[in-house]
Amino acid sequence: MFSGAHVILYSRDAEADRAFLRDVLGFEHVDAGRGWLIFKLPPAEVAVHPTDDEPRHEMYLMCDNLAQTLTTLDERGVEISRAISDEGWGLLAAVRLPSGTELPLYEPHHPTAHGNSP
Repeated sequence: MFSGAHVILYSRDAEADRAFLRDVLGFEHVDAGRGWLIFKLPPAEVAVHPTDDEPRHEMYLMCDNLAQTLTTLDERGVEISRAISDEGWGLLAAVRLPSGTELPLYEPHHPTAHGNSP
């Protein structure tokens, strides 16, 4: 029924964040026209969490080895904005995009829907 999911990150500096995804994270991409890049993401999954607050959406990049990923990103000059913490369900950290937006990364300690269960 569905062929994929399209995630949108709104940015105060879209050009810099696109360059980060392309050049630093190395995500493959297509040009949708006039330099508008759309990036291929790794396999994905969606979860629905309860909230008593206003509904919101979040995006995390999942890693098989978060410590190694952060080491690689640090070597590429990426700002690590949140050190690794163990949340029980997995290890959580974050990096800072050029626009200043924080991008959370996590290493799951739970079964994953996209086929990479621990």
